[in-house]
Amino acid sequence: MVLLKRFKFVLLLLILTSFALLINGYSYLNQPLDIVEQNIEIMPGSGFSQITAQFHQRDIISNPLVWKIYARITSKAKRVQAGEYQLDAGVTPIELLEKLVKGDVVLHQITLVEGWSFTQLLQTLQANKKLEHQLARLTHSEVMAALAKPDEHPEGRFFPDSYQFTSGTSDVDILQRAYQRLSAILDEEWSQRAKDLPYKTAYEALIMASIVEKETGQATERAEIAGVFVRRLNKKMRLQTDPTVIYGLGDSYQGNIRRKHLKEPTAYNTYVIRGLPPTPIAMVGREAIHAVLHPKSGKSLYFVAKGDGSHFFSDTLAQHNQAVRRYQLKRDEQYRSSPNSN
Repeated sequence: MVLLKRFKFVLLLLILTSFALLINGYSYLNQPLDIVEQNIEIMPGSGFSQITAQFHQRDIISNPLVWKIYARITSKAKRVQAGEYQLDAGVTPIELLEKLVKGDVVLHQITLVEGWSFTQLLQTLQANKKLEHQLARLTHSEVMAALAKPDEHPEGRFFPDSYQFTSGTSDVDILQRAYQRLSAILDEEWSQRAKDLPYKTAYEALIMASIVEKETGQATERAEIAGVFVRRLNKKMRLQTDPTVIYGLGDSYQGNIRRKHLKEPTAYNTYVIRGLPPTPIAMVGREAIHAVLHPKSGKSLYFVAKGDGSHFFSDTLAQHNQAVRRYQLKRDEQYRSSPNSN
């Protein structure tokens, strides 16, 4: 009889203790964690016990046993996804677990800018610490081979835009997305091009678009500049555009174009060669592509930078020479050949 009473007492004690633990556990799971906003990364292949220990060591989860039991009971322990997470102040353990199950990871962003060269693009990728760098120390040809495009020149093949990615995404992945985006936009614009253009292929249009991109950043001028270049091509005139000269000079360009540079024979010097250069000279936006495929009609064959980022257009060489004397020979400190010039 005494033993039975003792057994009932112990059983009651256990029930009350378990109930108290349950109440405390439930309370803990629904109370805001005592943390400041921070990021934490769960590595691929991590088990939930390992994740719990990681969070406990970082003083995020103060009651790892309760959190682990809850995750096991709700079958969420095996559904946690790897990645970088932002933990907000005030989040509860239950909300935190739900965030990990949903894979609500931090998204980073990298922006590629119109007019950049491929070298500038690679430098930007390499400087981003959130990317996995697989292309470091590779030549341009080796980069294109890594993209399964070994026979293509990289210049102008990537679309300038802002790309979101998760921590650990490779630089190869960003380039593949930018390549595919450019290809899709170019195909779309090419299919809707105006008639009687002097381009045999969409790639030739891309080359022209890169020249227009470097000549002006003003949306209102792109089609007009494209019209000048199209008329010059149709008349078998040299394009005579400075950005191609600069590109052809490569590292030897020191910031000023001199008369000798205009005579220097490179594959890109449109003061020397006729027609288009062999490749694009920069990354191009959709607006520049659209402009060269829908050039503005008119008679102008020349243009000169006015110094405020815009250009003066002339129909004849005499008018052009007069404009050059007016705008080019009296430059002041605020002179800019284009809106993006420094």
